Amino acid sequence: MFVRVPRCVSTSFCRSRTLHASFPRRDLVGPPDPVSNLRPVIYDDTPAQSAPASHPYSLKEFTGDTREYQWKVQRQELDAYNHNFWADSNTRFNAALEARLSSLPADSTSYDRELAMSDFYGSWLAQEQDRLRAYNAEWRKRNWDNIVLEARVKYQKFMARIGLGSST
Repeated sequence: MFVRVPRCVSTSFCRSRTLHASFPRRDLVGPPDPVSNLRPVIYDDTPAQSAPASHPYSLKEFTGDTREYQWKVQRQELDAYNHNFWADSNTRFNAALEARLSSLPADSTSYDRELAMSDFYGSWLAQEQDRLRAYNAEWRKRNWDNIVLEARVKYQKFMARIGLGSST
C-alpha cells in the first residue's frame, strides 16, 4: 500500500517514504568500553505488529520461521565475540606494556622509554600475528554469514509485503 506524501525538497526522501511509511528505526550506540574500546550497540528491533488474538496462546501470532530471530541472535553473538577478543587482547597488551616499562631503570630518559616502547610494539605485533589472523578470518566468516542471513530475512519480508511470499 502506498502512502501519499506531500511534495518536498528532497525527492529521494519522498520516494523512499512512499514505499515505507513507518517511522525510521534507530540503533543506539553507547560510549566506548574502557577495556575493549568498542562502542556497544543497542539494536532497535521493534517487534512485528500482530493482530490481537482472542486467546493468549493463539498459534497465529507465531510464524514458525525462525530466520529473523536467528539473525538477531547471530548479530549479538558477533558483537560479543568482537568485544571479548578485544577486551582480552587489550588487557594482555596493557599488562605486557606495563611490565616492560616497569623493567626499565628508574633513571631512564624519555628517549630510553620511547625505544623500549618501540621495541615492545614490534615484538607484540610479531607475537600476536597468528592470533590476529585467526580472529580476522573468523570475524569475516561470521560477519559474512550474518550479512547473508540478513539479506534472506529482508528479502522474505519484501516478498511478503508485495504479496508474493508466504506468511510462514
